[in-house]
Amino acid sequence: MGDVGEKTTISRAAGGEDRDGRCMCSEFIGPTEAAALAAARWMGQGDGPAADSAAGEAMRAALERLDLRATVVIGEAEAAADNPLKRGTVVGDGRRVCDLALDPLEGTDLLARGQAGAMSVLAAGEPGGIMAMPDMYMQKIVVGPRAAGVIDIDRSATVNLQAIAKAYGRRVGEITAIILDRPRHEDLIAEIRRAGARIKLIADGDITAGIAAAVSGTGDHVYIGIGGAAEGVIAAAALRCLGGEMRAKLWPLTRRQVEEARAYGIDDIEKTLTTEDLVKGDLVFAATGVTEGEFLKRVNYFRDGARTQTLIMCTRCRWVRFVDTIHLFTDERRAIRL
Repeated sequence: MGDVGEKTTISRAAGGEDRDGRCMCSEFIGPTEAAALAAARWMGQGDGPAADSAAGEAMRAALERLDLRATVVIGEAEAAADNPLKRGTVVGDGRRVCDLALDPLEGTDLLARGQAGAMSVLAAGEPGGIMAMPDMYMQKIVVGPRAAGVIDIDRSATVNLQAIAKAYGRRVGEITAIILDRPRHEDLIAEIRRAGARIKLIADGDITAGIAAAVSGTGDHVYIGIGGAAEGVIAAAALRCLGGEMRAKLWPLTRRQVEEARAYGIDDIEKTLTTEDLVKGDLVFAATGVTEGEFLKRVNYFRDGARTQTLIMCTRCRWVRFVDTIHLFTDERRAIRL
């Protein structure tokens, strides 16, 4: 791998092996755990911005402890000048080079209300492997491996539901669609109800919903509707690891947003974006539960410590792993209930 000062990409580093042949994917667990631990203390306090800030600062501090030089391609809202992980931020000056797509606190409003579904999430890829996105909406349809290849965003929801049901060997009435509960989805919800599919309306959690549709055993089969473009890219990284599929289109609301998209190199605003358009190359995806979720447990505090659960995935190593971690806040060791 060359001298210590030589820069290496994620394919030979975060998603590859170190000098001893050890996979280094698991190093990305630390930043999402740190963000989750910092955010979870704000659960139900009604102060989403404070929780978001705490999570961002904790994630950045954890990233800086890694041997990385990471560029934030998809980050937090750019409005805050002191945002620790806004788009374009370079974190660290280590030997390994990568791009990051991250959300230190996915589901800020959920956490503020003490509701389920908040988590800390991060995706790391090779330089140029994560598509930069302007701050705007994106139309999406997301499915798991069994229905990959049968969806078409230019077709009606009804036709897509029929194709998904066929792929699962079920009737449409046995398929569950996840949709953000927003006024903009009233017509979509009405159509899906007419088609006979089951519906799960969610308040927030765009990334979580995309992953849930691709994970076997959740009882969810498709995520459909209009959500954040940045969240779509992060979800696409998870889908690459899980074998799922996304079809997406940008959904600009103003002419200015169309110009912003062009500034990001997206000249055809009507282009259908595939999972591979959004993310490519070797990828690592990590998510730590903050509040209780569909597939991740919440942060649980106990005397002088806490317990977290993290989902970590790697396209190069081809595994999906759930990691339970006990964090001890003092040097004194006491009995821990497992």
